[in-house]
Amino acid sequence: MITADLLKISDNQGSSCGDSSRISSGVSTDVSSGACSAENEGSVTSYSMSPGGQRYFIPTCGDLNCIPAKDMVFESLHKAYKFYKNYGQQSGFTVRRSTEKKNGENNIILKHFVCSREGFNDVNDGSCSNVVKRRRTVSQRCGCKAKIVVKYTSLDRFFVLSFVETHNHPLATETGRQFLRANREMSLGLRTLVFGAAKVNIGNIKSFSFAKELMGGYSNVGATLRDFRNLDRDLKCYVSERDGQMMIEKFKVMQETSASFYYAYDVDPAGHLMKLFWADAIGRRNFEIYGDVSFDAMLDTNKYNLIFAPFTGVDKHEKCVTFASCLLSHESVTDYSWAFGHFVKAMGRNPVLIITDQCAAMKVAVPAIFSSINGLVASKHRLCMWHILQKFPVKLGNRLYIDEFERGWEAVIKEFKLEGNKWLADMYEIRSSWIPAFFRDEPMFGLMRTTSRSESENSFFAQFHKQGDTLCEFWLRYQSAMDKQRNETARLDHETNSSIPTCISTWFIEDDAADLFTRAIFYKFQEEIIASCVGMQIKRMSEEVDGVTHLEIRDVKVKDKLFKVSVSLNHVVCSCKKFVMCGILCRHAFCGLKQIGVTKLPRTLVLNRWMKIADSGTSSDSVMVSNDYFKLERVSLTLTNIWFDFREAVNKAGLHSDRLAFVQRTIKQLNTDLDNHGGDVVEFTKRDHMAAMVGDQPSGELTVLVPKSCKNKGNYFKRMVSEREKAVMNSKKRIRKCKKCSALTHDSRTCPKKNEVVMEAAKNAVVTEAAENEVAKNVGP
Repeated sequence: MITADLLKISDNQGSSCGDSSRISSGVSTDVSSGACSAENEGSVTSYSMSPGGQRYFIPTCGDLNCIPAKDMVFESLHKAYKFYKNYGQQSGFTVRRSTEKKNGENNIILKHFVCSREGFNDVNDGSCSNVVKRRRTVSQRCGCKAKIVVKYTSLDRFFVLSFVETHNHPLATETGRQFLRANREMSLGLRTLVFGAAKVNIGNIKSFSFAKELMGGYSNVGATLRDFRNLDRDLKCYVSERDGQMMIEKFKVMQETSASFYYAYDVDPAGHLMKLFWADAIGRRNFEIYGDVSFDAMLDTNKYNLIFAPFTGVDKHEKCVTFASCLLSHESVTDYSWAFGHFVKAMGRNPVLIITDQCAAMKVAVPAIFSSINGLVASKHRLCMWHILQKFPVKLGNRLYIDEFERGWEAVIKEFKLEGNKWLADMYEIRSSWIPAFFRDEPMFGLMRTTSRSESENSFFAQFHKQGDTLCEFWLRYQSAMDKQRNETARLDHETNSSIPTCISTWFIEDDAADLFTRAIFYKFQEEIIASCVGMQIKRMSEEVDGVTHLEIRDVKVKDKLFKVSVSLNHVVCSCKKFVMCGILCRHAFCGLKQIGVTKLPRTLVLNRWMKIADSGTSSDSVMVSNDYFKLERVSLTLTNIWFDFREAVNKAGLHSDRLAFVQRTIKQLNTDLDNHGGDVVEFTKRDHMAAMVGDQPSGELTVLVPKSCKNKGNYFKRMVSEREKAVMNSKKRIRKCKKCSALTHDSRTCPKKNEVVMEAAKNAVVTEAAENEVAKNVGP
C-alpha cells in the first residue's frame, strides 16, 4: 500500500525522485559499474556507478585544449591556476587553491588546486548547551577528490604531477554556471560601472539591470545582484573608521595638485571631525565674478547627519553656481561663524549681498563675520521674503492679504485689530530686511528677494546624495554633481557663442544686446525692448538740458502710476529702479532711449556679470591638476570605448554564424595574446580599485576620527506640518463616497442602509421564487 502511494507521488511529480531512481515494489536495480547519462538531472556530464552505488561524474568540456593532462607544463603557478579555473568554468565546477609545500628558501615546490567541494565542513552536534542561534546556511562540501597537483621543475616552471578528473557530485548545468563562484567575479569593468553609477546616486539594483542590458543577458554579466551589493558593503568596510582621515588626506592631495584649492577642518577634543569647509579654483573664480550669496542648510546627505551647506550664487546664464561648501555638526552661531570666517578667508572679501532664512544662529553670525571689522566692505544681509509670507496665514489666519506694504500696513493693522500681535510687530521691526520697497536702491541681481536659489541648489544636490553615505562617498557624489553643474555651464557657453538669437524689432539696440549678453539675459532684455515699443505712453517730455531729457511715462500694465525717466546718450535712470536691483534695463528706460535716438546700449548700463565674456580676465589661478588625479577617469573612458567597439563588432556580425564564429575566434586569440604579453598579469584587485576611487587607507594612528552622529533640526523626526499645509494636502485628496447611498461620512461597509438593502433584496428574491413556483404549477408537466 505504501509503495503504491509512493509510486503515485513519483508519477505526479513529473520527474525522478532523489537520485534519479524510481521507487518500485519487488524490483531490484542493477548498480554495477557502467556509464550512465545524467541528462535527466539537467547536467551535461556523464557519470559511472561504483559497485557500492556511488556515482562519479566526468566533466564534459567543449574545448579539448582546455582539459588538463598529466605532465602539462606551465610557466607559473598563476597560469596553472588560471588554466584549471577556466576548465572548471566550462565544465560546471569551481576551483580553489589548497595545500602547498615549500622548500628551505620558502619557495613553493608543490601546489594542489582542487574542486571547491573538496573536504567537509565541521558540523555542530548540538552537545553544547549554549548554542548561539545563527542564520540558516548550507554546505556544498562533499569530499570531492577532483584536483590537479603541480610540481616545480628546475627550469622555473611547473608541470602537472597528477590529475583527478572525476567528481562525486553533479556539475552545474548551462543555465546554472552563471551562479558558480568561479563565474561570479566583479571584474574591473563591472566595478567601474558600479562606482560610476554610485556617483550619480544609481543603486545596485538599477546598476545590475543596466549591466544586463549592456552585456546582453544576466548570464553574461559575470556576477549576481548579491555581488553588486557586496561591493557597496566592501567599500563601506574599506572606509570604516578611517572615513574622516581619508577625507582630509584627499583634500591635502588636492591642495598639493592645485594651489587654488582651499580647505579647513576642525575636530573636537576627542579628535572627531566636526566642521569641514572647502572651495576649489573654479568656485573662487566664480565668486570673484558674481559675488552675491544665498546660503541655506541641507540635511540627510550623509550617515553622520552633518549639515551640508553650499554657498550659492547666480551666473551669467541665470543658473545656480556653487562657490564653496561646508559640512557642520550643529546649526549654531559657533559653527556658522566658523564657516563664514573661512569663506571670507578663501574668497578675500565679503559677499556684496547674502540672503538667508530666519535662522536665529545665522542672524547673529552674518553681521558678526561679514562686517567691515577687517577693513572689508560689509555685506548686506537680507531675509527670505517667501518664508515670511508663507507664515502670514499661519500666524494671522486666512483673513489677511497684503498688497502694497507702505500703503496698506497701518490700514490692515487697524482694520483687523492686530495691534497686539507680537509676531507681526517683530516682522514690522525687521521690515527693512525683507520688504523690497526698503532696498530698491541696492543691487540684488539674480538673487532677488528669496532663498529660492538655495532651495533649487538643495534639490539639485539631493539627486546625488543619500542619508547612508560615508564622507568619502559623499565627496565622490559631490564631485559628480559639480561636474554636471559645470558641464551645463560649458554647454550654455557654447550655445551662446556659436549662435545668435533672432531679433524681433527693427531697433539696432536689440542687435547690440544680442552681441553682448548671454542668451538667457538677452531674452529678458528683448522682452523689455518689445514692451517699450508697444506698451508705453509718454505723458510728458522736457527739453534737453545739459544733455539730459526728463520724461514721464505711463505703463499700460500698471494703473495709476507714472514712471519718471532721465535719459542721456550715455546713461538712463528710471524711478522703478529695476536696473539697480536686477542689473537689467527696464522697459521705461528703453522707451526713453528710443525717444532720443540711441541705437546702442550705453556701456554704463552693461554689467560684466551678464556678458558673454564675464569670466575672462579673472585673477584667480587656473585649475592645475596633475595627470595622476584623472587617471581613473581616463581608465573608465577607455573601458567604455572598448565596450562600445565590442558591441559594434557584434552588431556588424548580426545573426550570421560565420561572422559570429570569426568574432569569437578573434576574441580568443586576443585573450591568448594578452596572456603571452609581458608575463604574468598583475591583477587590479577590488581593494586596489577602491583605493583609486576613495583614496589609500591612511597608515599609522588616526588623527581625525569619524564624526559623531549629530542631532539637528529635521533629524530623527518628521517635519512638523502646519494646519494650513494639512488643509491644502487634504483638499487635494480624492473624495470618497459611499457606493450605496453616496454619503461622504462612511463607505459601503459601514453604511447604515446596508441591512435595509440586504433585507429588501432577500424579500424580492422570496417573492420572485414564489412567483416562479406558481407559474410552474399552472403550466404543469
